[in-house]
Amino acid sequence: MREALFIKRNSDKWRAMEQTPKATAAQSDPDELVTNFVELTDDLSYARTFYPDSNVTRYLNGLTAQMHRGLMQNRRDDRSRFITFWQYELPLLFRQSHRLLAISAGIFLAAGILGWVSAAHDNTFVRLILGDGYVNMTLENIKKGDPLGVYNSSDQSTMFVQITLNNIYVAFRTFIFGLFASFGTMAMLFYNGVMLGAFQYFFHERGLLLDSILKIWIHGTLEISAIIIAGCAGLTVGNSLLFPGTYSRLDSFKRGIKQGLKIAIGLVPIFIMAGFLESFVTRLTLSPLVSGGIILISAAFIIWYFILYPISLNRNNQL
Repeated sequence: MREALFIKRNSDKWRAMEQTPKATAAQSDPDELVTNFVELTDDLSYARTFYPDSNVTRYLNGLTAQMHRGLMQNRRDDRSRFITFWQYELPLLFRQSHRLLAISAGIFLAAGILGWVSAAHDNTFVRLILGDGYVNMTLENIKKGDPLGVYNSSDQSTMFVQITLNNIYVAFRTFIFGLFASFGTMAMLFYNGVMLGAFQYFFHERGLLLDSILKIWIHGTLEISAIIIAGCAGLTVGNSLLFPGTYSRLDSFKRGIKQGLKIAIGLVPIFIMAGFLESFVTRLTLSPLVSGGIILISAAFIIWYFILYPISLNRNNQL
């Protein structure tokens, strides 16, 4: 589309957004404000792609910043803000990060395959990655007929708190390491992927792969998905430094930090649920049907909330 036609089609809409008084914006419905904001950011993305050095791109940058401030001021109460964040803000924000999510998942998957292959060709690799203590304990549990007995070794409540805090720590560390121009985040994803691949091969080698999947992935589906999404948050920060686009590097970095931090914060409930499942459900003796059902429901939720729902929400806002 030519720039002149692009401006002609949207100028009335932009002018209406620009002339909305702050007092009126403060009284507007938050859903409508979010819809207008998303529509404006879509226009900005289009302009940055096809007219990167144009005046219209600079104009939309300023208008987007103005609308963002108005949106943040529109807080009717804490409950409304909380609902808006989960229902609209986070999914719409995450829609902009789907490309980085694919990169994060690709790095993790490649590392997992490498961990599996390395463990298959080197008998010492699993011990190197997982540690002698864990390997020896698991081998002893296998002899006792309880290969995943590690999940029964601690008090449930204590285990829940420890696991949840550790998972949140890993996620935020993966996010923060994005400050190292994305390389820190990629290193974290790679390490965790290799560890998972070696871990799964360890059970495969002993004919326990399916047993381990039906047990471990009860909580691992949410846990691993959240680590990959945290990697997406870290890459968002790193890429804001590497590829500032039409923004100054500092402004781009500030935007990247805000976007990445919101994604990372959005993962906290996921880790809490994963910690609950690992502490209270994984240790139970469940039928394959029940275990598989929990895994599928967890995977379906992740795919819906972080991929399908943002796409649908974004598409509806463009109509």
